[in-house]
Amino acid sequence: MKHAFVRAEDSADAHADCRIFVAHPGIGTIPDPATWGQAHFTPQAFATRLADAGLRGSYFHDLDFWQFYDPHRRVGAQLMRSADSFPPWEPGAPLRAFLHWEYAARGMRLAHAGTLGIDGKGILLAGAGGSGKSGTVVAGLLNGLNSVGDDYVLMDIAGGVSAYPLFATLKQDPKGFRRLGLQHRLKSQGPLNWQGKHQFLLENIAVQTTPARLDIIALLVPIIGGGGASSIMPVSRKDAMIALAPSGISQMPGERESGFRFFSELTRLLPCYRLSLGTRSEEIAGTISEFLARGNRCNSA
Repeated sequence: MKHAFVRAEDSADAHADCRIFVAHPGIGTIPDPATWGQAHFTPQAFATRLADAGLRGSYFHDLDFWQFYDPHRRVGAQLMRSADSFPPWEPGAPLRAFLHWEYAARGMRLAHAGTLGIDGKGILLAGAGGSGKSGTVVAGLLNGLNSVGDDYVLMDIAGGVSAYPLFATLKQDPKGFRRLGLQHRLKSQGPLNWQGKHQFLLENIAVQTTPARLDIIALLVPIIGGGGASSIMPVSRKDAMIALAPSGISQMPGERESGFRFFSELTRLLPCYRLSLGTRSEEIAGTISEFLARGNRCNSA
């Protein structure tokens, strides 16, 4: 938690008083977490039972890792077997489920997407693993663009589409890590994460500081083009929705119906494009910069 979050400016906003309690045996009289046993477990059925009681929750069967949240009292609890017995994805996006439940109650949403921007305007990058989304974010950061996140960002569609930073972590597989020359830019490299990827922070490579928000002007779906030059062409809203919604909904426990409604409205509000990626990071970043510049001029006109 000390390193994974983007630091926010101090705020007197009343929304800041959401409280999460993290506990494990060895802290006072905290007991061992309950085990599910041999009974059949399905995340959706579990979430539905809790929702009927006005609660939200998640359970990771392999570790007996429990998370519960009361969106009305804005209090949550996370119970683990030990201080380090969390799922392998948790260090990159700690307390992700609690943030999801809290912001969903406010009509906002965590999106499994990347961002790039300049001068307060930005694009949302959506795609499944291996589509080039993370590599595109890193290419932009290395060449003068900024970002409010690579893996999960907070989206608000009230009065336009805005993206806000939550997590400071970036990821790259070893092949992309070498192609982008990151081994020469990062002073230290820790072990690969649970996905076999290098994990590092926005501040480690970004030329500009992380903005407090980006006003999103378009949704781009990257694909590995393999050609020399990148290109941006219109794509159907259906294809954009397929690229954006399923992973974000499947990775966020509960709120499925509201999630589909949110992402459907988001793709309705934004023009959608396919970004065919070239092979050079500076060229990819230049193509996106030119696209953002054209969008800014159109908005000004």
